[in-house]
Amino acid sequence: MNKERSPQSKKVAWTGIISDVTLAVAKGSFGYISGSKALMGDALYSGADAAAKLADILPWRSELSRKSKQRIEERRGNKEPFLAILFSVLILMGGLQIAFSAIRDLTEGQSSTHGELALVTVLLSIVFKEAVFQYQYRYFKKIGDGSHAAYANNHRFSLYTSITVLVGISLSMGGTYWYPLRYMDPIAALLTGCLILRKGYLLIVNTVSVKNAQELPSEEAANFIETVQRVHGVIRVEHLKALEQGNFVNLQVKISVNPRITVMEAQDISECARKLLQHRFVHVGEVHMDVVPYDPGYPYKSNYELVDNDIPTLLQ
Repeated sequence: MNKERSPQSKKVAWTGIISDVTLAVAKGSFGYISGSKALMGDALYSGADAAAKLADILPWRSELSRKSKQRIEERRGNKEPFLAILFSVLILMGGLQIAFSAIRDLTEGQSSTHGELALVTVLLSIVFKEAVFQYQYRYFKKIGDGSHAAYANNHRFSLYTSITVLVGISLSMGGTYWYPLRYMDPIAALLTGCLILRKGYLLIVNTVSVKNAQELPSEEAANFIETVQRVHGVIRVEHLKALEQGNFVNLQVKISVNPRITVMEAQDISECARKLLQHRFVHVGEVHMDVVPYDPGYPYKSNYELVDNDIPTLLQ
């Protein structure tokens, strides 16, 4: 059962954005001071992370009705495109600038060794980024809304970028002993530029291109149905639709429960089924749960239903 973001969820999401902006400013400043193109590229990637997260959570259309907002939240990637496209273009331009600058340094033979300042900066940024990621990942995994899988996927490439920069800066410091190592920083900057271009490309593709969600065949959806049926209180899975959207699978599930239980108990059952799906299948994103009272149908209706029913059961 999809719910709007709670204040705590918004706080956690904004914590990630602010931390990325802080890292971008810090790494950019120290990268400029030390002259490390790789560290400046890493700063740009942190800024791209912040822009992508900002494009994902900002409520672009304030005039939308409540039902339209809920429908947009249930479908990943359907955000107002203008600012997202602007962010994408800026990210692509920054990635190209870093890549061309690194290529120019390599072709012109410009090389330099960087001191401990750049190395300490990237090490501290990795530790800080990992701490913020663990905080966000554990929170969203605990509430079971499926966001933890997306955070893990984005963090993986952010970590790849920082490790690339760390290796490049570390090896370039050995240029005083072996001259070719001086070129490792621009090589790391070139690789970082490629990762930034990938980030911008994915953001603009997810924003602009129209992707028709593909429904998974019934054989692959059988595992989801079996999992839901294991939840105590679920009588039957009336309907399950699995839609593959990118790297994630969004589910639309309708379950039937005992008609005599309360609405609160029915919500608890649906919440338990949703969390079980998202914890067991890491590739499951959004899960929309609908709960209906179980109706066995005639002639399996109980006697009390037949007595209370004023509609005649025989043709007149």
